[in-house]
Amino acid sequence: MERALLVTIKIRSEREVWHLEEVASELEELAITCGVEIVDNITSMCDRPTPNYFIGKGKTEELAVIAQEENIDVVIFSHDLSGVQQRNLEEVIGKKIIDRTQLILHIFAKHAHTPEGKLQVELAQLQYLMPRLIGKGLILSRTGGGIGTSGPGETRLETDRRRIREKLDKLRADLKQVTVRRETSRKRRKDNAIPSVALVGYTNAGKSTLLNALTQSNQVVSNGLFTTLDPVYKSLQLPGGENIIISDTVGFLHNLPHHLVEAFKATLEGVMEADLLIHVLDVSSPHAYELHKAVIDVLKELKAESKPMITALNKIDLLENKELLNRYKKDFINPVAISAKSHENLDILLKNIQENFADRMVDLKLELPAKRMDLLNLFYREGKVKEVKYIQDKIKIQVSLPKILYNKLLSNKEIQ
Repeated sequence: MERALLVTIKIRSEREVWHLEEVASELEELAITCGVEIVDNITSMCDRPTPNYFIGKGKTEELAVIAQEENIDVVIFSHDLSGVQQRNLEEVIGKKIIDRTQLILHIFAKHAHTPEGKLQVELAQLQYLMPRLIGKGLILSRTGGGIGTSGPGETRLETDRRRIREKLDKLRADLKQVTVRRETSRKRRKDNAIPSVALVGYTNAGKSTLLNALTQSNQVVSNGLFTTLDPVYKSLQLPGGENIIISDTVGFLHNLPHHLVEAFKATLEGVMEADLLIHVLDVSSPHAYELHKAVIDVLKELKAESKPMITALNKIDLLENKELLNRYKKDFINPVAISAKSHENLDILLKNIQENFADRMVDLKLELPAKRMDLLNLFYREGKVKEVKYIQDKIKIQVSLPKILYNKLLSNKEIQ
């Protein structure tokens, strides 16, 4: 296990709602998710980054002493570094230097399992690496293990600019094919009028737990950041009988670098195309408002912030000050207080989802020939059958059906 020294910096000139301690805490969570041993987390305030070392030569030399005394393997910064800054820091400190984006990308690389997810991670890693191809610093010669060596960073061949450009072009073309396949699937769902709901939220807000609770599935849940990277789609029948598709994907993070959002748009298209968003918000966190803003900022980047939304105020079982719920319910859009873990109030959440799609269903009284059990099975599968009576050679049914299915059945003369 690598021994890590964390360096959390607050730039006074930056308009940032997150306090220094909050940024430090999140950096620790990211580092723990990477599997390193945190030796210390040094916090510092500075007026503005310096072009050569980001933190200044004096502070850099101080870190070099600490790194040697504590036998540090890697120094992790809370801010992104330029190629020049990273190289200079490594030369003075003599240790591997990792910035925030590299840390996030390492976690992504660990959690990408599908071919699509791996494509997106590699694209983001190469986009990160491209402008840093300068000099002969440690950044170009990492061949061992640990943070910063997963994926394309393991081979020096990928440090050639021409090869990287060619690789980037191929990755973009491959992801374009993924997008085409997704568009085909979405068109099929739209043709069948199957509504889609996307779970969004800050990483570790409980989205996967909620998906499991709503769909009785067994999506892997872990108490760590970015444990869900590849998109997950599940079917769910609402109380009114309508079938929907509900999806879970990568969690958001404050100040998520723009190129990471771009690289993962193939995954995040589920958010952009959804008919309804469920913003899963961890109200047990003392930083609930900051978490909410971070998610809304990413949705704005995706141009999805104006979509219909329910705010699932999650983890109320861990909320110590219950009076805060009344405040949250006033401040957030369409709030529903839930606990995905204990299933508390999930029936209310389902009812709210149902209300968003109520106009897509129609209540009917129909008669079918007794031989058309296939249609009865279809009604059970695609709608909500409320009553069935068998009378001689007829089947009388009270059912709620999606309007588009009903319209398709209108031409069937066997249905009355």
